[in-house]
Amino acid sequence: MTDTVTTGGKAPLGVGSIISESFSILFANFVKVLMIAFIPTVVGLLISGAFLGFGVALGMEDPAATLDPNDLGGFFAGIAVAAVIQMVIYGLVIALMVQLAYDAIVGRPVKLVEYFGPALRAALPIAVLTFVATILYGIGFALLIVPGLWLYAVFSVTAPAVVIDKVGFGGLGRSARLTKEYRWPLVGLFIVILIIVFAVSMVANFAAIATGSIAIALVISALINSIGSGLLGISSAIAYARLREIKEGVGVEQIVEVFD
Repeated sequence: MTDTVTTGGKAPLGVGSIISESFSILFANFVKVLMIAFIPTVVGLLISGAFLGFGVALGMEDPAATLDPNDLGGFFAGIAVAAVIQMVIYGLVIALMVQLAYDAIVGRPVKLVEYFGPALRAALPIAVLTFVATILYGIGFALLIVPGLWLYAVFSVTAPAVVIDKVGFGGLGRSARLTKEYRWPLVGLFIVILIIVFAVSMVANFAAIATGSIAIALVISALINSIGSGLLGISSAIAYARLREIKEGVGVEQIVEVFD
């Protein structure tokens, strides 16, 4: 991917520069990213483990092997509760990462404590919208994959829209409007990001499972999920800022003013 990607004669999105800047911000703030994401991720895994069993929650055991035929209702209720908790945790972490990304872009100090107020307000809408979008992605991927990728691009800047624009449950519509005419470059962007996250996650999970230790697997899984969430949150924040710049003439300096 390079910055020469153009869409219908419009200004280029700059896929290459978004990927480069995302990794630059991630590595420059690596410890802070882990500080933001690690504890919420661990809490989510612990709660999921309490409902599903830690082996299942960490991918170390086949759910079918632990399924009690006499308690199917309890099993599926546990899956539902675990999924809701993970969505809320994801919403919180992404909302925190969006704020970190913008402060890093403009060279402002990263203020972890100050991020939690806006993040808590945005966490529930992001969680609900992520759940809705995930259902749509699933339908799209069932239709030969490409529609799922396209829908992912349509809703790819939902989280920054909720945090910055304060549109609440209107985040999907705001994202759809911003990404219009730039969805295929966004598909390319997030394919690269998701492949990297998936590959690192797979290697780490195999390593964790090989240890046979629930505690080690929990820590490794939380670390990798934290890094993956950090990269996704940062890249979506940068893509959102670029779309705002192209379509509305709003610079990052103006975007970060919402936190002042």
